[in-house]
Amino acid sequence: MTLRAVQVAVIGAVVSTALVTLTTASARHTVQETPVAQPIVVTKAYTERSDRLRRNETLSHLFARHHVEGLELVQLVEAARPYGLNPRRVTPLQTFDFRYPIGSESPDRVRTRISDDAFLQIQRNSAGEWGSMLDPIQWTIVQEHVSGSIASSLNDAIHETIADSTLPFGHRDRLIWNVAEDVYGWVIDFTRDLRPGDRFDFLYERLVSSEGDVRFGRLLAASIETAGKPNTAYVMSGDGNQNVYYDGQGRSMKRAFLRYPVQFRRISGGYGRRFHPILQRYRAHLGTDYAAASGTRIFATADGVVSRAGRWGGYGLVVTIKHAKDIETRYAHMSRIASDIKQGTRVTQGRTIGFVGITGLATGPHVHYEFLKNGRQVDSRGVDMGDGDPVPAASQEEFEAVRAAFNTVLFDSTAVDRAVMANR
Repeated sequence: MTLRAVQVAVIGAVVSTALVTLTTASARHTVQETPVAQPIVVTKAYTERSDRLRRNETLSHLFARHHVEGLELVQLVEAARPYGLNPRRVTPLQTFDFRYPIGSESPDRVRTRISDDAFLQIQRNSAGEWGSMLDPIQWTIVQEHVSGSIASSLNDAIHETIADSTLPFGHRDRLIWNVAEDVYGWVIDFTRDLRPGDRFDFLYERLVSSEGDVRFGRLLAASIETAGKPNTAYVMSGDGNQNVYYDGQGRSMKRAFLRYPVQFRRISGGYGRRFHPILQRYRAHLGTDYAAASGTRIFATADGVVSRAGRWGGYGLVVTIKHAKDIETRYAHMSRIASDIKQGTRVTQGRTIGFVGITGLATGPHVHYEFLKNGRQVDSRGVDMGDGDPVPAASQEEFEAVRAAFNTVLFDSTAVDRAVMANR
């Protein structure tokens, strides 16, 4: 190859290299310098604000703060009223959640809890009109077993044994009264039958909502010792899916008469002779006094017909009820008699007949309760209430299965003897 040919080849190679370098640099410049837009990310289409009634406010004041006023508010309320919204009953504890579309000054949805079981959702449609619907709250059933021993009373034992996180105070009270009134109200006198050391075992349903609320459901099975013997109870479904309780022998816990006419705090006066605080002398006290807060409802202890309803001397406001087999009950010192109770009214066990008060010869709010057989007062707490009706023959097999299933939870392995004794 001649010298000139070599020079041409070298120059060609240099030029090619320069062109590649130039092209690469140009491409790099294009990548580095061309602006690229950032992606648009929509994080929220709405904003939400919560609000409540302030002092001396009405619902219209609250909604006015959210630009819902006048005829629009009227239309919103009318759409929500059939679903439970009552403007007169809204309290400062009720929260309203307003949802606003981005860029709008007016909400397109309002949501509030209307009951234990549902939220009310009020929403504006594309035409600007408000409509409502209920959004159910989901509840989960959890079975709980609680056991312990009586020190002073069943009430104190339950409140000491069950924590607030398991069952709030008010719902522990519901459990106690379910046990004392709805299940054992015919069988056990809780003011005198229980002794320190008596054991109790309860299997009950605790309901937990999707919102984190907790409440008492129902008692499933129970055992309470009295005089060393367990008194058991098991739930079954009766007519209309009502809860019906039977003892270990398959007899209904329900009797013709309840032992108490009121949810009371204590017995302030027993049956027998005593010193009367108003008359200042000793005299026969032919009934039992159940102390309770003024206004507490008083209920009929058995089915019957009202024979008197009004004022009657030292009884004050009193209701008397005639029952089968020449039995009569009296309920005295009421603050008022229920409006639907009059002479001749037929009542069923548990129906409200009046409210606790201090009318007549009374020094504090209580119910003076008398039980008469053949026209003579007897101690209601000493009356034998008899046995309950047996499980229907068609349900006997189901009852035995229910009893066996609940006993495996209600009684631990060390208490098998107690379970056997209870079912005899």
